[in-house]
Amino acid sequence: MVMKSTVVCLVALALLGSLCHAQRAQSGGYLPQQKPAQEPVKHHPHQQSKQTFERPLTWEYPEDPTPDPEVVVPFELRYPVAAATVAVECRESIAHVEAKKDLFGIGQFINPADITLGNCAPVAVDNANQVLIFETELHSCHSTLTVTEDYLIYSFTLNYDPKPLADTLVVRTSKAAVIVECHYPRKHNVSSLPLDPLWIPFSAVKVSEEFLYFTLRLMTDDGQNERPSFQYYLGDIINVEAVVKQFFHVPLRVYVERCVATIAPDMNSLPHYVFIENNGCLVDARITGSSSKFMARTSDNKLQFQLEAFRFQNAGSGLLYITCHLKATSTLRPIDAEHRACSYINGWKEASGQNAACGSCESGVFGGKSGNQGPWLPPNPGQTPGRKIRDVSQRENNVFEWEGDVTLGPIPIGERVVA
Repeated sequence: MVMKSTVVCLVALALLGSLCHAQRAQSGGYLPQQKPAQEPVKHHPHQQSKQTFERPLTWEYPEDPTPDPEVVVPFELRYPVAAATVAVECRESIAHVEAKKDLFGIGQFINPADITLGNCAPVAVDNANQVLIFETELHSCHSTLTVTEDYLIYSFTLNYDPKPLADTLVVRTSKAAVIVECHYPRKHNVSSLPLDPLWIPFSAVKVSEEFLYFTLRLMTDDGQNERPSFQYYLGDIINVEAVVKQFFHVPLRVYVERCVATIAPDMNSLPHYVFIENNGCLVDARITGSSSKFMARTSDNKLQFQLEAFRFQNAGSGLLYITCHLKATSTLRPIDAEHRACSYINGWKEASGQNAACGSCESGVFGGKSGNQGPWLPPNPGQTPGRKIRDVSQRENNVFEWEGDVTLGPIPIGERVVA
């Protein structure tokens, strides 16, 4: 009996265990175990508590800044262009090169010590026009000669090598090299001497020591511009302007001391006619009754005169060459009997109004053999005609004179046709 009861109890326990296992399987897991009860937290009298505010907080994080709207700016990148700042004049036996101080055309002047023509430094500076001047013989300054079928070509290199500014390592321009060439024709010349031009420029220029330029040129009737044509006819008025160009000199005044007309470039050839003589006396009007005269001065370094056109008798060519001996002196030197520009207009008148300086013009020999048939004589014996000089003997109160001969021509003088 006791055995039965024990068996029944075991069966009941087994069934109850199966039932519990089935319930856990249906619920998907075991029931959580209960945690043991925790003891209540005891608050100490000095422990901090959470802060409270009487009013709610209104502060907020600032918004992220928005970028400024993009502005469309009209802009075009300027690319550098070649600047025409170097010029060359090829003369009979020398090369005359001019380079602007603003070599790159950017408004930045270069240091003259940084530029050379080959191995030659500038010989002068034109401060008025901000130009550096080089002059050299064709075989100097590291020039090279190239011979072609038709030309002799002398090449020079204008080198610019900028040095750092002051004591810095800063440069604002770059190195540059400009090739300069002079071309001379080979044909019709078999001499080793300097090549002679086939014609004399109508605006003839000669340079004296210290780089003074004397110029003669034909002018328009109003005397404002160079005349584009050199053809004249009998009865026309030939307007001639004499100019002295200076670089670093004090202000100068130019004078036409003596002029002779010939039918050939040689000023000593025959026939010839001296129409200005005796230190600046224009005697043509006094001799022939023409309207030839000096014009009133408008600038010290310029002097204009008018010559009534003429031809030499029995000369078939009708060509005229005019050779003048020009003189330049400081404007500090007064106008006097040796420095004047006198015309015969109902008496002798001076171009600057200093008529008293013309008193000795009447003492000359007009139309005689010595004036118009004899050879051309330089103002001072012993001087070579046409030689560019600086006459130190004329020094007075630190005032110097410069002299030179200039030839203008040929000027064709045509005959007027009567219908």
